[in-house]
Amino acid sequence: CDEGLTRAPMTTTYTRAEVAKHASADDNWIIIDDTVYDVSKFARFHPGGRAFIDGVAGQDATKQFYSFHRQDVLRSMAAKYAIGTIADPPTGEK
Repeated sequence: CDEGLTRAPMTTTYTRAEVAKHASADDNWIIIDDTVYDVSKFARFHPGGRAFIDGVAGQDATKQFYSFHRQDVLRSMAAKYAIGTIADPPTGEK
C-alpha cells in the first residue's frame, strides 16, 4: 500500500544535513548506500520493530542495514520508499 508515502523523482538529491532534519518517529528519513529513504510510514511495519528504525532516523543507516539484511531486500521492498540520492559523500570517506 502506497498510502501516505512521500515520493520525489530519483533525480532529487539531498545533503546529509537535509536528511538529518528528518530524525523523528513521524518524519524519518535514512540513508542506505547513496539512496535516501522516507521510512516514516514503514517503521511501524518493520519486522525488527519500530525502535530500530527510529534509532537511525536522520542518519546513514548503511552499516546497520547490512548487518541484518541482504541487498535484495532493498530491491524488493525498500525501493518504494526511495525518495532521492545523497549529494555529499560520508564524513571522513572519499
